[in-house]
Amino acid sequence: MQLGNGLGHLTYSTLVHPGDTWAEMWDSLNRYVPQVKARVSPNKKFGVSLRLSAASVKTLTGDPQERDRLKEFLKAHDMYLYTVNAFPYGPFKNRVVKKDVYEPDWSTDLRSTYTMQVADILAEVASPDVNPSIQSPPLGFKPNVKGPEYVNEFTRHVIKTVAHMVMLEKRTGRTVTLALEPEPACFLETTEEAVDYFKNHLYASEAVRQLVTATGLSNSQAESALRRHLGMVYDICHQAVEYEDIGKSLGDLDAAGIPVFKLQEAAALRVPDVTPETVAAMRPFADTVYLTQTVERIDGKLNKYLNLEDAFAAFEANPKLKREWRTHVHVPVFLDKIGQHFETTRFAIEDALKYHKKHKSSPQLEIETYTWDVLPDSMKTGSIVDYVERELDWVQDQLK
Repeated sequence: MQLGNGLGHLTYSTLVHPGDTWAEMWDSLNRYVPQVKARVSPNKKFGVSLRLSAASVKTLTGDPQERDRLKEFLKAHDMYLYTVNAFPYGPFKNRVVKKDVYEPDWSTDLRSTYTMQVADILAEVASPDVNPSIQSPPLGFKPNVKGPEYVNEFTRHVIKTVAHMVMLEKRTGRTVTLALEPEPACFLETTEEAVDYFKNHLYASEAVRQLVTATGLSNSQAESALRRHLGMVYDICHQAVEYEDIGKSLGDLDAAGIPVFKLQEAAALRVPDVTPETVAAMRPFADTVYLTQTVERIDGKLNKYLNLEDAFAAFEANPKLKREWRTHVHVPVFLDKIGQHFETTRFAIEDALKYHKKHKSSPQLEIETYTWDVLPDSMKTGSIVDYVERELDWVQDQLK
């Protein structure tokens, strides 16, 4: 929905619903999204964030009748599409995902071709009043990046995708944007790493040259196109797990001229004082199909673990040290405490929204608590629609 006062659009990610195939996503759209709209935006248009897997993209690309059906659904329900989650390429629900979620990474034709097809769909289906965004992975899983040539392949495929968007814009008049999303344990992880990569690769002279060659633009036009089509998703949860100062982080991106095409409201699990009791209470959170990247702080030093099991082992090896954990488990944004042992990084969302109210940091906002199906039962009160409604209401209250 349009928030007004320059605050952009707000919705929630349909990644929370079943959607590994187009049949599943279509069912989720019809089953859940109209219920959410009826509660939070009954009298005005409701924005939609659509999860599109590679299987869904194949269906929509090959069947114009399905694209028409999607457009008719949105119109009939007074909804509009403004962003697509094209991060998970393959299945994301009810199977072990872990680090496979980043595959195929941005060094491959599979990733760039899939993303270009998403851009084509958005140019046809998204609201003409917005520049729709594509949420995409942070290039690749950090341990897989072996050297400069691997990084160059990332850049080459991203620029090839931007070239496609430039030509799509010429043909249709629609400006589709590509938003890379930093995440713990990935090539783009911290704000500092993101700024460095954009400055020295994506916005650098070699990238401009590649785009000029691919599109026939002038140098100045290519430089402008790179910044128009290429930016970031800023997931507040991810940067909070990294112990970043959120206001400074967003300010650094602004100073570097890197657009935040989508600001994601998400909260992580926080254990301010790790003890044997809190470790025991944390163990159910490790039993999940997703990575549980954990960053530990001891006397100001950060230690990073790919999964909670690794953090458990580090604690058991030296349990006397005072430490804090922040874990990449998305929890409801309206909670600041969970039971007697845990807190959340909701404070980081509050900081980000304060910054956004002042600086209008992004044209698109989205709540991304996709973990409803794997959260402990004690955290689930009411239905998924109740839960989404409460999250949307909380974010809107913060922005008043």
